[in-house]
Amino acid sequence: MAGYGQHKEDIIRRLRRIEGQVRGVQRMVDEDVYCIDVLTQVSAINAALQSCAVALLDEHLSCCVTEAIAQGGDQAKAKVSEASKAIARLIRT
Repeated sequence: MAGYGQHKEDIIRRLRRIEGQVRGVQRMVDEDVYCIDVLTQVSAINAALQSCAVALLDEHLSCCVTEAIAQGGDQAKAKVSEASKAIARLIRT
């Protein structure tokens, strides 16, 4: 099971909301809406994606990484390394 399994519906709801925002921006561009207004919506989409990513990361840390650390060994090191790389990717964006 994925670490976010208990909150899967919340994650899906967030992603559907983001999908709707993207469709709205597509409509705005199609209707030649003022550039700054489109950029404002793009910024809102980026913030929503970041928030979703942080929620997924939190679930991963509290479930998958915690379980691996409890088991110890190479699996624990691998999960911590994996989480660290995921955090680095999020920071770069």
